[in-house]
Amino acid sequence: MAAFPWHARSRNYVSESEVCKLESVPLDFGDYHPLKPITVTESKTKKMNRKGSTSSTSSSSSSSMLDPLSSVLDGTDPLSLFAAAADPVTTTATMDSTRKKRDKDDSPAVGSDFEPWSSKRGEILARYTTTEKLSINLYMGSEKGKAATTGSAVSEKVRTRLEELDDLEEGSQKELLNLTQQDYMNRIEELNQSLKDAWSSDQKVKALKIVIQCSKLLSDTTVIQFYPSKFVLITDILDTFGKLVYERIQSMCVDNRVSLPDNFSPECVNDTAKETCLNWFFKIASIRELIPRFYVEAAILKCNKFLSKTGISECLPRLTSMIRGIGDPLVAVYARAYLCRVLLTEMMERCKKLGNNALLLNSVMSAFRAEFIAARSMDFIGMIKECDESGFPKHLLFRSLGLNLALADPPENDCLQILNEAWKVITKLKNPQDYINCAEVWVEYTCRHFTKREVNTVLADVIKHMTPDRAFEDAYPQLQSIIQKVITYIYDFSLLFSVEKFLPFLDMFQKESVRVEVCKCIMESFIKHQQESTKDPVILNALLHICKTMHDSVNALTLEDEKRMLAALINGFIKMVSFGRDFEQQLSFYVEARSTFCNLEPVLVQLIHSVNQLAMETRKVMKGNHSRKTAAFVRACVAFCFITIPSLSSIFTRLNLYLHSGQVALANQCLSQADAFFKAAVSLVPEVPKMISVDGKMRPSDAFLLEFLCNFFSTLLVVPDHPEQGVLFLVRGLLNVIQDYTWEDNSDDKIRIYTNVLHLLSAMTQEAYIYHVDKVDSNDTLYGGDSKFLAEINKLCETVIAQILDHLKTLGKEETLKRQSQLALYFFNTILAHGDLRNNKLNQLSVNLWNLAQKHGFADTRTMVKTLEYIKRRSNQPEMSHFTDLALRLPLQSRT
Repeated sequence: MAAFPWHARSRNYVSESEVCKLESVPLDFGDYHPLKPITVTESKTKKMNRKGSTSSTSSSSSSSMLDPLSSVLDGTDPLSLFAAAADPVTTTATMDSTRKKRDKDDSPAVGSDFEPWSSKRGEILARYTTTEKLSINLYMGSEKGKAATTGSAVSEKVRTRLEELDDLEEGSQKELLNLTQQDYMNRIEELNQSLKDAWSSDQKVKALKIVIQCSKLLSDTTVIQFYPSKFVLITDILDTFGKLVYERIQSMCVDNRVSLPDNFSPECVNDTAKETCLNWFFKIASIRELIPRFYVEAAILKCNKFLSKTGISECLPRLTSMIRGIGDPLVAVYARAYLCRVLLTEMMERCKKLGNNALLLNSVMSAFRAEFIAARSMDFIGMIKECDESGFPKHLLFRSLGLNLALADPPENDCLQILNEAWKVITKLKNPQDYINCAEVWVEYTCRHFTKREVNTVLADVIKHMTPDRAFEDAYPQLQSIIQKVITYIYDFSLLFSVEKFLPFLDMFQKESVRVEVCKCIMESFIKHQQESTKDPVILNALLHICKTMHDSVNALTLEDEKRMLAALINGFIKMVSFGRDFEQQLSFYVEARSTFCNLEPVLVQLIHSVNQLAMETRKVMKGNHSRKTAAFVRACVAFCFITIPSLSSIFTRLNLYLHSGQVALANQCLSQADAFFKAAVSLVPEVPKMISVDGKMRPSDAFLLEFLCNFFSTLLVVPDHPEQGVLFLVRGLLNVIQDYTWEDNSDDKIRIYTNVLHLLSAMTQEAYIYHVDKVDSNDTLYGGDSKFLAEINKLCETVIAQILDHLKTLGKEETLKRQSQLALYFFNTILAHGDLRNNKLNQLSVNLWNLAQKHGFADTRTMVKTLEYIKRRSNQPEMSHFTDLALRLPLQSRT
């Protein structure tokens, strides 16, 4: 095939940029803003029926967008409804909302810091579920209660009520079997509603029967995994009943429309209310079965306030004794839980009077809300002191107290006294495990409420107890926890490393794997909390030591993920180190870091980027005009990169860093150093393997090499020729490497690279290049459009074109015709963009390529049409009239 001379068209980049700019159109936005909510105005027309009336229009505005789906469904979602029907927790949402007010009303008895029952019940209902079938006994009494006979004797009333209670116990019930959990919960809710309805219709006995019936259900433990949820559901009904009775009696105490005060005394209660209250207790005492009698009396226990100041405390021993008569241990435990739930304060007072109450005290501190415990810390400490050591160790009680104080704050004035009282006990512990289990908990309390002095004292005490006989080797989890707590609260690292015993504490981690984990925690905290760069020598020395510990743990068996994690933490530290304008000190730090972290390649890559950035910062400070000192410093930075890059194993990482570092050297007017980087990159290209590992999978390298070379070509445009190396020595060297590289048989990347070389060579022929490096003269300035320089470029172009056409010729086989069509069109577009088509030979070549792209029917018709339309539009531009003739010579062939 004959050689085709290349004629690049002259480019005026400024005018082309202006032509390609989008037209700017002034817009009057007014009040419009894209993030402002849309206001939708809905117009409604009302027509009057009366003759002669006019229609009136009303409009309403909404500040939020209307959702057509929501409006159609009236705010309901069928999937949500279905889920609600299937989910027992969702079903109880309505029940929860009605109980919140009741919980709020009951809370003053124990204080606002007591965890409300509503939060616990939801967790229990969600956790304790079952798929087994359940059964329930329903009360089948008459809908209307028997009205009391006016004027009858009291004894007659009592007899009637006892007969009604006997009615229930003698079989006025119906057993429902094979209920699902959801059916069971629905039935319980029906009973709850029936209770309210009966009470509101003044059927008090019927209401009591419902409560008794529900209480009996708590004796059934057949489906044991559902029992906690059953307990929650039934006690909700009991709570409702207790509240109704209390409010009924309270309403009877209203005198001249003045209700009882919150802290009323029994003397304020009138005789009628007291008689009614006693009447309720007598009714309940008449219940024959133990379990319903206990639960119903416990439900109205609060009503004792109407009778006596000491009524509740007098009833507690009797109710507690009643529980002993319950044979099933599970039922008995839950009965005790309910008793604690309905008046907790009195139970606590009773516990204080017991001699050996350590186990109960520990249970209280473990189960109750942290705020509740913390607010009464000194009371609990007093009780702990009085506990018998033999039954339950005091240090375990202090540990339980410490766990609560780690979650909630005690009264501020008590903080120091609490710590002193606790640490007196902890520091006397002889057993290292007992000691560290307690100390671990109280370290968090110390960090929350005190300064580094107290933290240092605690750490010193831990070291003192755990160092003898290397006791720390059996306590690594607790010691790790202590470190984690310290760095959680002291995240100012200048303050942290000023804690004298912090680094000696780290020395106790002798096992390498544990030591590395601790170092990782410290570095994660530093990266998370350190907002500003630092040059504090205390921080730098300590963190260098910690990072070196992580680095030195890397060996041949270390997983790649672990290496990446360690490198990311070390890189985070390196990025946060800044010595300000002391660039030489900064470079010295990077040199030290390179020697310290030489086994982690991502760290070396980061150091190279950091040093390149340092060189560019120096250039910025000097505004591109280097002094002798800064020029020498920049060359030192360049040298750092040049000797570090070869130590990397990833070939594409090396290639990209050679290119990037060469660009930095060029920007700092280090021309010989830049040439050295670019030569190194050129010499490295032949070593690129055919397959490379990407994210753990082997991939062909051609695409990555093509991307790198395109970036390289963009840089080579502004690299000036070396006076001793000849014209375009780097481009020629790169072309030789590309020519000798062994490409895959089914790959066209070599030709695509050659096409990109034509883009570069065309740009090199322009009088003024499209971009430059400040204070660096490129070849357009050096050669000034010299004819010999342009002739050399044209020779290279002819060689490249010949290579492209030869390759197109080899694609003439049937199995490669589609590739031939694609490459022909790709080359055609290159000539269209960069070639001077006023040259007859180049014009004819473009026509031949157009026809070759369509010859075998593999061209995309839509693409061809759009390309031809583009040529016709270009023909209307100045100096592009020759495109008109070209368009006439480019036929469109339809597929057959």
